[in-house]
Amino acid sequence: MHVDIAPAPLDRGAARPISVAELFTIGIGPSSSHTVGPMRAAFDFAQRAVAQTQAVTGVRCDLYGSLALTGRGHATDTAAILGLAGWEPERLDPDAAPELLAGIRDTSKLALAGKRMIPFAEAADIVFHPRDFLPEHPNGLTFTARLADGTGYAETYFSIGGGAILRKGAPAMAQNVAVRHPFTSGAELLALGDITGLTIAEIVRANEEAWREPEEADAFLDAVRDAMSDCIDRGIAQDGVLPGGLRVRRRARALEQALTGNTPGRNPAEVFEWVSLWALAVNEENAAGGRVVTAPTNGAAGVLPAVLRFYETLVVPTKPPAVRQAGARRFLYTAAAIGMLYKKRASISAAEMGCQGEVGVACSMAAGALAAVLGGSNRQVENAAEIGMEHNLGLTCDPIGGLVQIPCIERNTMGAVKAINAAYLALRGDGSHVVSLDAVIETMRQTGEDMRTQYKETSLGGLAVNVVEC
Repeated sequence: MHVDIAPAPLDRGAARPISVAELFTIGIGPSSSHTVGPMRAAFDFAQRAVAQTQAVTGVRCDLYGSLALTGRGHATDTAAILGLAGWEPERLDPDAAPELLAGIRDTSKLALAGKRMIPFAEAADIVFHPRDFLPEHPNGLTFTARLADGTGYAETYFSIGGGAILRKGAPAMAQNVAVRHPFTSGAELLALGDITGLTIAEIVRANEEAWREPEEADAFLDAVRDAMSDCIDRGIAQDGVLPGGLRVRRRARALEQALTGNTPGRNPAEVFEWVSLWALAVNEENAAGGRVVTAPTNGAAGVLPAVLRFYETLVVPTKPPAVRQAGARRFLYTAAAIGMLYKKRASISAAEMGCQGEVGVACSMAAGALAAVLGGSNRQVENAAEIGMEHNLGLTCDPIGGLVQIPCIERNTMGAVKAINAAYLALRGDGSHVVSLDAVIETMRQTGEDMRTQYKETSLGGLAVNVVEC
């Protein structure tokens, strides 16, 4: 089936400042746009529904477009159920989710917003509309509450990438936050560096003062770094087969055991195998519904942690802890700046951009971030970020079975390796280059708009239809 839509304008509040806390959120797998976003939408609707003057007697969720086509493989249905029951991805223990869902299914009852018990029959109350795309965005879902007086209350939401959601008809998020160094393009970011003498990381850190104290921003990024590292370690410790029916076996643990002495750097020929291992570990955890950091999405969650682990383990392993901590912060602040540009000028949603908007963006972010911590100038950082995306342009999103497994897991290893290569290429130059980061972001946006819908997280094209599921 080929469905192309002409989206109506969707007010994303693109002109407003973006915090690092919007780029990096700690949630659950397997997908930021198909799991985390719908769970947040369901949670928000549940709060609004229980606040109605009439009691709620039932609730229904209608999933449209990409959310319907790949929703079962991405656990969109279970995410919506848990959100309606009052759970948010940040608070939900992934290990507790199966028991929570079993209780709802066994009793055919759900505590809406964790407060009001209502009847809930999953087969009737979670409805998939794979042939229907809402005009505003490919990831649309509508919740309807049945009220005691016979009327209904409904809200429509859009999951726009990275776990972010928009409610139809709601005004864009307030734009009255005043940051010290506003920027909406790579050119403006470089100009700010020239004027102030600040690095890209320092510009973003200064801007964070609009939301929180600098020490609090640093602590947030320390928590993000620790969550990324913990995810790598958990992924390496696990074994077995990933859920979903494709019977994809976890490989991270066996790969680590096969590498020389289990010691990164001991054999220089294995460096990229270690990088691949770290990315595999994260995305296997993501595919299993584990705890991951959206960076900037779940489908691309392995790229930044793998490149950051490369820096910490193979570049500065003997440096004092304070130096390594400062490096990790600079890495993440720089990566955030680059991610902000993609969010403002294009999209990080695979349902809009294909996988160039997920793994491509993560590669670009990681490349610029690594260049920064390796001592690159702002222009070398911008060049590295541009290289990282330039060689991911046109990357489609065609997950087999709608699962974030094939080709998604291996694709993160490719993104991480490309990011490292891009950083070192940029550092061999002086920062001057023909294609700007702004130009490559605009090219990605145009490419995403031109890309046919079956290649944008619908599982209607590419590998998803050319590989027979066993």
